[in-house]
Amino acid sequence: MARPDRTTHWDGVRNYTARTFMRDGMKLGDPVLFYHSSAAPPAVIGLCEVVREGYPDHTALDPNDPHFDPASNPDDPSWFMVDLRGVRALPRPVPLPELRGRKELAGMALLRIGRLSVSPVRPEEWKVILEMTE
Repeated sequence: MARPDRTTHWDGVRNYTARTFMRDGMKLGDPVLFYHSSAAPPAVIGLCEVVREGYPDHTALDPNDPHFDPASNPDDPSWFMVDLRGVRALPRPVPLPELRGRKELAGMALLRIGRLSVSPVRPEEWKVILEMTE
C-alpha cells in the first residue's frame, strides 16, 4: 500500500505450480487475497488486484538478487511474476490457524497443498474469508 500508485510486482516466486498459476491463471483485473506468508503466523491481510498479467521475473537473472536462479535463461524464462495494486487492508488479519479451523475451507488449495501461497481461491472460499475479517 505504501508503493507509488499502491502498485508493485510480485517477484521471487520459485515454485513451479505457483509460477504456472501466476503465468497462466492470474488475469488483468482479477481480485487477489494478499496472504502474508512470512508473518508469524501467516495471514490474509489485504485485497489486491492484478494490473499486469504474467511476464518474466527479472530477478531470476540478477546475480545480486536473493531470488537469482543461475539456471534461468532470458530466451526461455522459467520464472514469471505479475503486478498487483493494493485495494485495501482488511479490517483484521485472518491468520492461518483460523483458516484451518473453518470446515468450509478444508478444500482450499492453500490449506491442501501447504506452503503454496500463490493459489486459486474459489468464490465460496473468498466469501468465507471476507466474513472472517469482520
